[in-house]
Amino acid sequence: MAELRSDEEQLDAVKRWWKENGISLVAGAVIAAAGVFGWNAWQNYQQGQSEAASMRYQQLVNMTTGSDLAEDELVSARNMVSELNDEHGNTLYAELALLLDARLAIQQGDLEGAKASLESAADNSSRRYVQSLAWLRLARIELAEGNADQALALLDEPITDALAAQREDVRGDAFAAQGDTEAARDAWQNALQLAQTHNQPLYGVQFKLDDLGAEEATQ
Repeated sequence: MAELRSDEEQLDAVKRWWKENGISLVAGAVIAAAGVFGWNAWQNYQQGQSEAASMRYQQLVNMTTGSDLAEDELVSARNMVSELNDEHGNTLYAELALLLDARLAIQQGDLEGAKASLESAADNSSRRYVQSLAWLRLARIELAEGNADQALALLDEPITDALAAQREDVRGDAFAAQGDTEAARDAWQNALQLAQTHNQPLYGVQFKLDDLGAEEATQ
C-alpha cells in the first residue's frame, strides 16, 4: 500500500507539474520551432535577394560593355543602377553598381552625379575595398576639377593596402598639379615599388617619372 500511495503521489506530482508548466513548455517548443523556421526563411530570402541582385548587376555590366554608349543607353543603364540600389541596396552588387554609375555619369559629363554615386559608396559600404575604390575615384575627379588639396585629403582615408600603389600614383598626380615635383617623384617611385611588392601592373607611372626627368633636363 505504501508503494501504491507513493506511485499515486508521484503521478499526482507529475500531473500538477504538467498543469503548471506544460503550457509554457509547449509554447517554448513552438517558439523555438518558429525561430528555426524563421531563420531558415530569412536565409533563403537573403540568398534569393543576392541572386537577384547578381543577375541585375550582370545585365548592367552587359549593357555598359564598351565605351561608346549612346545617350539613351546611358540613361537606361543609370536607371538600372537606381533600381538595383532601391531593391537590393544592402548587397555588394548594388555598391559595385554605384562605382559603375560614376563612370557612366562621367561619360555624360555629369561630374556631380559621379561624385554623388562615389560618395554614397564610400559612406555606406561596409566593405573596405569598395570604399577605397570610391575614395580613389573621387580623388581623381577632384584633380580633374583642379582641386589638388581635396584630392590629397581623400587619399588620407584608410585605403586598403591592396590599392596602396594606386593611391601613391594619384598622390603623385596631385603633387604634380601643385607644382611639387620632388613630392610627385617620391610618390610615383613609391607607387612602382608597391606595385612590384604586390605583383600588380601599374601603367603609366614610369612615363610620368621619365617626363619629370626630361623636364628637369631642359631647365
